[in-house]
Amino acid sequence: MKRILALDGGGVRGIFSLQILARLEELFRDEAGRPDLVLADVFQMIAGTSTGAIIATCLSWGMSVKEVENLYITRSAEMFTKESWYRRYKAKYRSDALRTAFCRIFCEDEEGAVPALLGSKKLKTLLVILMRDASTGSSWPVSNNPNALYADPSSAECNLNIPLWQLVRASTAAPAFFAPEQIHIGPNRHLFVDGGITPFNNPVLIAVLMATLPPYRVCWPATRHDLHVVSVGTGTALARLPAKPADKINVMDQFGFVVPALLGSVAWEQDLLCRVLGDCVHGCVLDSEVGALQEPTLLSPAEQKFTYVRYDELKKAVRLGALELPQNEVQLDDISRIPFLQEAGRTYAAEHVRLEHLYPRSWKALTP
Repeated sequence: MKRILALDGGGVRGIFSLQILARLEELFRDEAGRPDLVLADVFQMIAGTSTGAIIATCLSWGMSVKEVENLYITRSAEMFTKESWYRRYKAKYRSDALRTAFCRIFCEDEEGAVPALLGSKKLKTLLVILMRDASTGSSWPVSNNPNALYADPSSAECNLNIPLWQLVRASTAAPAFFAPEQIHIGPNRHLFVDGGITPFNNPVLIAVLMATLPPYRVCWPATRHDLHVVSVGTGTALARLPAKPADKINVMDQFGFVVPALLGSVAWEQDLLCRVLGDCVHGCVLDSEVGALQEPTLLSPAEQKFTYVRYDELKKAVRLGALELPQNEVQLDDISRIPFLQEAGRTYAAEHVRLEHLYPRSWKALTP
């Protein structure tokens, strides 16, 4: 059985995702009797968008979840270094801070002097990173699959020759927060921005397609017994306008609503499609009409393409002790909320993440 792990974007809210991943790692370690097991030992493909791309790349690099969480806790302030006031018309934060951090991590030496490329042998899994090519207007899912169309080492357009840190930086280049990342591909210069500005802020469906569709040249079998997919969100609430009368809603209210509403809607759609195509063994209620779709729908058990798990929490607020904070107020760059997100993620993981979710259900379990 092949396993895919897909990680949503969401800035510092990736801390929420890491608590779920820590529980997954713990379950696999206990089952295998290996306290040194990391998620790269059990997942053959890891995909991520934006903050999910950081986590995915670190995990594929062979890091433990604890190491990745420590990176977020100790380096978040560095990664969100504000631009000088006279340059803030370009971006809120300095991109060189991210560049420095990623160069130190994803290198072939110990000093960060020799950057690791996408084709690096240090990556222990297939890795999928999502970004948007703002020069061509296209979504850009890139992987280290050596059989991919743009993986010919002799070609000037070989994606495997792009520095890994640069791809991660590109996937996290949230417009207005960070400047675009410039990457030369062959003779051409391309500007890349955050993968959240694509249909794949939740990258689970594109990861499944890259693993199974023949044009992507991975060609894993697509059955509920052969392919297991775990999708992890960032615990974000559904976007809402302020609780005001309609004639009191202003332009700033609407600007603050539109982007998270679009990102959340597309992520919801990707989740819905995966529940229709696969056997959803766990996931929250999507809405009051369709429910959680945890039973065969359009496809019979024999036709379902994969086993599917979605871990995410759609609540109005997160609670830390006696203090409650609306989740839609946990902004992607608000590092002061890290303790909130840790507590919310640990609570969610303890309540929802189970070993039985990580294997296909029996046929009997799917028989009315």
